[in-house]
Amino acid sequence: MRIYTQYRQWLLLVLCVIALIAACTPFLLEKRNQPARPHNAIIFVADGLRPGTVNSTDMPTLSAIQQQGVNFTNTHSLFPTFTTANASAIATGHYLGDTGDFSNVIKVKAPVKSAKNSLVPFLENNAVLKEVNQQFGANYLNETSLLATAKTADFSTAAVGKVGPVLIQDVTQATSTPTIIIDDATGTSTGIPLSPEITTLLTKNSLPLATPKRGENGKSGDKETPGTKVANTIQQQYFADVTTKVILPLFQQRQKPFVLVYWSRDPDGTQHNQGDSLHQLIPGINGATVQAARQNVDKNLAQIQTALQDLGLAATTNIFVTADHGFSTISKESKTSYAATLSYPDVPSGFLPPGFLAIDLAHGLQLSLFDPDHQNHPIDPTQGQHPQNAIIGQQPNQPEVIVAANGGSDLIYLPTGNQALANKIVEVLLQQDYVSGLFVDDALGKIPGTLPLSAVMLKGTALTPVPSIVVNFRSFDTGCAEPTACGAEVADTTLQQGQGMHGSFSRADTYNIMAAIGPDFKSGYQDLAPVSNADVAPTLAQVLRLKLINKGKLVGRVLSEALIGGETNLKFSTKVLESQTAANGLKTILKCQILDGLQYFDTAGFPGQTLGVEKS
Repeated sequence: MRIYTQYRQWLLLVLCVIALIAACTPFLLEKRNQPARPHNAIIFVADGLRPGTVNSTDMPTLSAIQQQGVNFTNTHSLFPTFTTANASAIATGHYLGDTGDFSNVIKVKAPVKSAKNSLVPFLENNAVLKEVNQQFGANYLNETSLLATAKTADFSTAAVGKVGPVLIQDVTQATSTPTIIIDDATGTSTGIPLSPEITTLLTKNSLPLATPKRGENGKSGDKETPGTKVANTIQQQYFADVTTKVILPLFQQRQKPFVLVYWSRDPDGTQHNQGDSLHQLIPGINGATVQAARQNVDKNLAQIQTALQDLGLAATTNIFVTADHGFSTISKESKTSYAATLSYPDVPSGFLPPGFLAIDLAHGLQLSLFDPDHQNHPIDPTQGQHPQNAIIGQQPNQPEVIVAANGGSDLIYLPTGNQALANKIVEVLLQQDYVSGLFVDDALGKIPGTLPLSAVMLKGTALTPVPSIVVNFRSFDTGCAEPTACGAEVADTTLQQGQGMHGSFSRADTYNIMAAIGPDFKSGYQDLAPVSNADVAPTLAQVLRLKLINKGKLVGRVLSEALIGGETNLKFSTKVLESQTAANGLKTILKCQILDGLQYFDTAGFPGQTLGVEKS
């Protein structure tokens, strides 16, 4: 009887186990058949950070990411090498011929009220971006960004940091729950409104509802007064605190995958404004103030990494670090410019004034000059007046030429598409020693000395007006051991010689920092293949299992070689494209690399007049 009882007990136990397994099996099978939740992604943009300046002393956090994760060594910013242009590429994965964000200052359809009714507005302004967006069907980029795609797929999304490129990451803000946007303008009339949830969390964490100003860091000086001697520490500490104390804890609480873009204004803003080198090319942007700015960037990055660890998010979060562009020291010298022979109250004698390209063009074409940023007021350079952007023609309401001044390169628009005028402009520009490389709209035909816009992917499906001519300015090495770390360039800017600028086709400007670390990226891998800012969104879209919907065809690639299990040692080739030779012997030379049919642009210009394009 006792044996029978024990047998019954064992039998009941076995039956219970079988029943439990039977009950759980459908759930386990369902769970096994469900794909794992996508990982998270943070895009950390160190605005204007040059690869040659990263080291374990000033930037130990980023240096460790390069060593422990993927170090991209063959990197590329898109030309023109400006912030909003590359922000559009980072956001969408498209080249500028598709996004239409050709530079920080572009021509649009109609005068922009929030830009003093200018036809050529500066895009680093939320109010301006909103107006421009409405001019072009509520999405001036004409492509869907990674953040917008993630948001639609029920990811949490946020963009924090520098005003302009932050909003560009999700410029429509029209679908699903709005992306969290916190930038310089937060808490002002042009800021993107904060949700009650974010407002409550900011207050709970004793953080202000308005972003602190840059203070001393925002002072650029003038021809008599040096610019800033401090990094942008206060404002960026706010952005780092908002990210680590409010946004990441909120995302962790939501238990959903997320994509966050953190756009660090340093070192860019400090490099522009630094006061270590007034009127001097050396040290230029390699002084102590910029060193402090790099350290500031690394401190913010370290804070974000620590927060991920503390919140238990590090193991599921990929961090992709990039820079929108490289950087150069400003030169304001020319031996051929008519504009430089005149006197201006705010420009040192003999230096190029802001708007020098427009002044020289108006002089060469024998046409009048008007200022589109000040109610089309007439400009008389012989009276010490100069514009920044410009309208050139007989009457301002019937412009023959429009110049969008940007820095290391300028955009020229011909509203009437006059081919004869285009030829005349090229003739004038070829006489200037500050010009090094010209790119002309394919619709204007082949002009000796120039290459077509399509050669550098500036012709695509863009909604915004396509520039007629893109002018690259001269660049050169100031003499240090690593030319890309101490390049200089002529720049059309209000800043002084010795301060910082970008935008040219110099290799110092196209060479940007790129690195990645996280659960989907290889460890300790040095990627020698060419990569660019247009590759960031496609790569992270694949990692996050998101599908980007593309209208245009000028698209970057998935950096599969950097992902776990991806092919290594990709084969790529180099290519040199030369224009027809102009009458004075000049020709535009483009140097690039080819991988899977995609072009990566190294540098371009006239031989010996662009850093990276040597004389033959």
